[in-house]
Amino acid sequence: MFIETAYAMGAPGGQGGAPAGGGASGIIMMVVIFAIFYFILIRPQQKKVKEHRALVQALRRGDRVVTSGGVIGQVTKVLSDTELQLEIAEGVRVRVVRSAVNEVLSKTAPAAASANDDKDEEDDAAESKKGN
Repeated sequence: MFIETAYAMGAPGGQGGAPAGGGASGIIMMVVIFAIFYFILIRPQQKKVKEHRALVQALRRGDRVVTSGGVIGQVTKVLSDTELQLEIAEGVRVRVVRSAVNEVLSKTAPAAASANDDKDEEDDAAESKKGN
């Protein structure tokens, strides 16, 4: 009953159902859409990744940074190519993966490294407490 109606509603004029213009216009439209996606989505994301990589590689001791978790701290040591030591409060230090740093708040010149840095900081803290 419905089958006869379906056969009767076939392609008009015997065109075979192909759209006018063929496949060339379809390919051109796909290329145009891909180009738009590249310039709107892919290229800006690649630029952002490159900038973040440069920011992470340029981290130095004394920089104030914000991590991806929202923790604000100061870089006290660069432990390796992948790790940093941050001081998030007076006397509270944590190890952080470099890639977790999202933003540098203040960039400082690198401090001179010495073997007695920790001892000097403790002595300064003790002297400031005596003064209070």
